[in-house]
Amino acid sequence: MGVNIRALVPKEAIQVVELKDLAGKVIAFDAYNALYQFLATIRGPDGRPLMDSRGRVTSHLSGLFYRTVNFIELGIRPVYVFDGKPPALKEVEIKRRMEIREEALIKYEEALKAGRLEEARKYAQQAAKLKDEMVEDAKRLLDLMGVPWVQAPSEGEAQAAHLARRGDADLCASQDYDSLLFGAPALVRNVAISSRRKLPGKDVYVEVKPEVVKLDILLERLGITREQLVDIAILVGTDYNPKGVRGIGPKRAYELIKRYGSLERALPHIKNAEFPVDPAEIKRLFLEPEVTDEYELVWSEPDMEGVVDFLCGERDFSEERVRKALNRVLEALKKARKKAVKLTDFFG
Repeated sequence: MGVNIRALVPKEAIQVVELKDLAGKVIAFDAYNALYQFLATIRGPDGRPLMDSRGRVTSHLSGLFYRTVNFIELGIRPVYVFDGKPPALKEVEIKRRMEIREEALIKYEEALKAGRLEEARKYAQQAAKLKDEMVEDAKRLLDLMGVPWVQAPSEGEAQAAHLARRGDADLCASQDYDSLLFGAPALVRNVAISSRRKLPGKDVYVEVKPEVVKLDILLERLGITREQLVDIAILVGTDYNPKGVRGIGPKRAYELIKRYGSLERALPHIKNAEFPVDPAEIKRLFLEPEVTDEYELVWSEPDMEGVVDFLCGERDFSEERVRKALNRVLEALKKARKKAVKLTDFFG
């Protein structure tokens, strides 16, 4: 779900860029977020995901492999951050998401049986489920590709933001704005998805470009602190209190926090402000998340034969396509090394 504060983000804090503009940047990706997107979008006309000859889903592997190849070819250095144990406060949201998937699965099967393929595909996307074995396959593929990944002790987005705050990553990549609440200096959206997006209910596609959102500019333009931004998010609704406060959207929440200074001082002035959990505990999860410094970010050449054995030998990918993609990676790395050598000679 993520926090919906889009309406508050000032234009000055957003920079629309091309993917090529991100060359040389280390980008920390919320791995679960990216894998779910691949599972939801890489499907056939009837909503069925890609599968190998044994019936194992491979949509997530296809998306992860080819998108990562594109990143490396562009000079982007990706690092994927995987969720650990979710905070206890997130149980309600996790249960809600499970119920949505279960309902969507029932509607998908009904639509498929009735031959309503477009409707079936929509429900299939909503029913996408990331299983433990899929996560392990993704980590295995990244190892073979020479791309680092980090296991977060808890929230992946919190860990990704931690990497950025330490200077180990330049940007956090996600579709929602939670990274900013966790303190990421900069967020980049629309990089792990297709460059074209279909408008809901219409046979119309629009171009989607990456956009970088700077936390310091956002806070400066709004005249608030990061702690106050978290207060606003709690009023609107987060993964820890999905419903937020009834009748309060981003702009109203902003007005309240600006007027009273903090959530604590604003609450007595808000009617029917009920929370399933202590708001102070929600705030702590954003301002003091559980993260780790025990990681090492190392990018290396892909294990060509290892990737081919895994994707082609075990998961029925096209060997010609996989080798062609890996050769693009090797060529990109070769050019990068030559460029580095020339710079060394020039400044030596």
